[in-house]
Amino acid sequence: MTRRFLALLATIALVAPLGNLHAQAATTSGAASTLTLRGLDGRDRSVTAADLARLTRHDTTVSAHEVSGRYSGVALTDLLALVNAPLGDSLRGRTLATFVTVEASDGYRVLFSIAELDARFTDRVVILADAKDGRPLPAAEGPYRLIVPGEKRPARWARQVVRITLGRAP
Repeated sequence: MTRRFLALLATIALVAPLGNLHAQAATTSGAASTLTLRGLDGRDRSVTAADLARLTRHDTTVSAHEVSGRYSGVALTDLLALVNAPLGDSLRGRTLATFVTVEASDGYRVLFSIAELDARFTDRVVILADAKDGRPLPAAEGPYRLIVPGEKRPARWARQVVRITLGRAP
């Protein structure tokens, strides 16, 4: 019985630190807070929380279908500019067929026409939020959540955003 007890203790001593290392790596790796942007050229760009901190912040208070609060983040167009999205004066003619797909960690995807987001076409500022009511987003929403002010249904308010992709309709 003593041998079995000692073997059990040895197994616990070996396995417990491995479990702790895995949990520690998952929380400190930063992978969960990395966002991937893909431009029209097909190249990916990783954006971290530090990159977002350098962009202009926007706040909006929203309430729709049990989603409410004061969200803070960056304009989606500011992120798209990092991958040379056609915006402003360059958004005309063929470039108006550009679309934006926003994808969540669970595969949920939403779509926007680039014109829906551009300040020359709308006064609405769609934000990629990283904070709610002055605190980082809860895990169920974040690390990033898309907020689309003025929409009656928050169906395009994607939670746990991991990828934003530019595309062009044929």
